[in-house]
Amino acid sequence: MATMGPWSRVRVAKCQMLVTSFFVLLLGLSAATLAALTYFGAHFAVIGRASSDKTPYEAMHRWAFYTTSSLAGLLALGAVLGAVATVREAGGLMAGGFLCFALVFGALAQVVFWGFHNPTQVEDAVLDVYDLAYEWAARNLSGAPRQQLVAIQDTNIRLVTAQCELKQGPVATGSQPGRQGPQFLCCGKSSPFGLLGDVEASLCRGQQAARQDCLQEIRSFLTMHRNIACALTGTGLALTVYAMLLSSFLWFAIRSGGGLDRKCKYT
Repeated sequence: MATMGPWSRVRVAKCQMLVTSFFVLLLGLSAATLAALTYFGAHFAVIGRASSDKTPYEAMHRWAFYTTSSLAGLLALGAVLGAVATVREAGGLMAGGFLCFALVFGALAQVVFWGFHNPTQVEDAVLDVYDLAYEWAARNLSGAPRQQLVAIQDTNIRLVTAQCELKQGPVATGSQPGRQGPQFLCCGKSSPFGLLGDVEASLCRGQQAARQDCLQEIRSFLTMHRNIACALTGTGLALTVYAMLLSSFLWFAIRSGGGLDRKCKYT
């Protein structure tokens, strides 16, 4: 069997670099979408409005948005630099792409390390916000605290109602279509201590009393969100490692051969 010559290896590496850059670009777009949903999504937005300075949620929320947005930008920049450098045989651009991939890999490794040592920190911060809103609403059955609690518990009722009004005209709140994906649509929380007794029960009446515990609903939503983030993180680690290997090989090929199209010039 004939062995693959130097030029054949470079040509295969060029094709792989272009394909890898395409997938890295798609990953960057997916990360940007996740960042937008995390910051502007209805579930996180309503939790943010109910949070206070007593909880670390706001700082953690901003950190997650800015970090994910920065990683998305670096992924897109690295993909563009890698593709352009491959086509134009530019060593400087290839080095820039390698640097972007290396920065993303380092950041993702830090995220994995942080998540391994703090697996429930995000969940605890969100649940703390709901706990505080619940306690304030239980002590103030009218006014802003009660409205904030209702906003959290009925996050998707207003969204579904607006969609149905656009398509079918106004609909009653009790006749909503089936649930589509994770939604809060919960009421109260189960606690062995019975925080405020009858006052607590007054927060969930009628059809609301049949809803699930809000703590469980919020955990389910955060679990889905965390699974998506973990999938993107694992994919990012694999793609950036492979992109670094390809970009370093092509950079050495450019430097040693003076051009990727010169046959039998590579050592």
